[in-house]
Amino acid sequence: MTERTITPGGRRSAIVLAVVLACQLMVGIDTTIVNIALPGIQAQLHFSQTGLAWVFNGYTLAFGGLLLLGGRAGDLLGRRRMFAFGVLLFTAASLLGGLATESWWLVAVRVLQGLGGAMASPNVLALIMANYEDGPRRTKALSVFAVVSSASLALGLLVGGVLASAGSWRWVFFVNVPIGAAILALTPVFVHETETHRGRFDLAGAISATAGVAGLAYGVNRTATSGWGDPVTIAVFVAAVLLLAGFTLIEARAGQPIMPLRLFADRRRAAAYVNTLLVPCTIFAVIYFLAQYLQEGFGYGPLASGFGFLPMTVVLMGVVRLVGRLIKRWGTRPVMAAGIAFVTAALLWLTQLSSGSSYLAGVLGPLVLLGIGAGLTTVALSVTSLSGVRREDSGAGAGVFQTLQWSSWSLGLAVLVTVYHQAAAKGGSAAQALARGTSSAFVSASVIAVLALISTLVFARSAVQPGAPAGNAGTLAGKAPAE
Repeated sequence: MTERTITPGGRRSAIVLAVVLACQLMVGIDTTIVNIALPGIQAQLHFSQTGLAWVFNGYTLAFGGLLLLGGRAGDLLGRRRMFAFGVLLFTAASLLGGLATESWWLVAVRVLQGLGGAMASPNVLALIMANYEDGPRRTKALSVFAVVSSASLALGLLVGGVLASAGSWRWVFFVNVPIGAAILALTPVFVHETETHRGRFDLAGAISATAGVAGLAYGVNRTATSGWGDPVTIAVFVAAVLLLAGFTLIEARAGQPIMPLRLFADRRRAAAYVNTLLVPCTIFAVIYFLAQYLQEGFGYGPLASGFGFLPMTVVLMGVVRLVGRLIKRWGTRPVMAAGIAFVTAALLWLTQLSSGSSYLAGVLGPLVLLGIGAGLTTVALSVTSLSGVRREDSGAGAGVFQTLQWSSWSLGLAVLVTVYHQAAAKGGSAAQALARGTSSAFVSASVIAVLALISTLVFARSAVQPGAPAGNAGTLAGKAPAE
């Protein structure tokens, strides 16, 4: 099958982008929408406090562990086919989630949702890459993808608050059903299938990667309740490290690896991968900790807390309308560095939160800075990570990018939650403990952001210029201008 490219302009191009991004929006919203509904879920399904965490962890572990497999499956079987399969599984699991009557039922559904998201999400990026030639139009499409991915986390809080306040927690699952059905109806009509590549699945690589990433995520999540010295936690970490080391050896020798190591050969792309592991967790940390702080510290309800993030979302959407032109003029390195600097400034401001802080003085400004930084950074990261990837590796490339992004959310957040609990446990009133824990988490997130900025300045010494003439195979997007 010959891979086709969408003709620039036209309604069909916009519909294709809308269809695949509707899936990304649905999957992204589901990351946070359930958080608002957890109290209602716990009351009706009789979860224990530790068991309730698996409503979130079951989704993140399955999603993060299987992204590479989903990306490679798209390369071999067809990206539209795997995209549609993932949406179908996700939609069916959402329906079952809304009907759940037992705690084990809901956890199993969340795992199935994670599996469906892992099959669909990397193929969203792969379909964008396949349907838009490298250049300004692809950069614009990736800009829209970046804002949808970032905004979906905050929108999940808002939508979850609306549904939980107006109806039942079950609607946070049922809302996915009509969206998924619409995507499934439109996909075969408007989205072209991509070429398939003959070969075999790297089964050993898939198993070791999935088990290693899932084990690492489980181990870090476990530290929040059991501590770093827990024997089971240590054993899980050791096993995960051995599995990931084995995965690297397998990929180096495999004829058709699930994660081609050549993706890491370019220094700029490698630096972008490092930043993809570092930056998203700092942005997600603001959403995670502030969502709790607005409710517990300021006394906001779920709906008001969701609306509290609107400034960040509005600013982010405005920035991504401009970032394509900024990258075209300056390249990705300055844009990425500026974005990380804004994120760092927002985090440093949030370290000043105290029991006497107010929304206007202590939260609104950081959210505006974060919206600017997230808009600049996420687009620059996606362009740098995906530009110049071989067509036959586009699914795997998207899988690597999103695996690192998802790992950043789950692993980084688990570390920051541990920091939060250690700081909050030092005594004082509930309000003081909340403020101290939240501030400490933002201090640690600031350190992570600074490391990302250093990575950008030291390793990404030249900027990717989308649409540059094709150069040798070792470059990201052809010959980039020296700086």
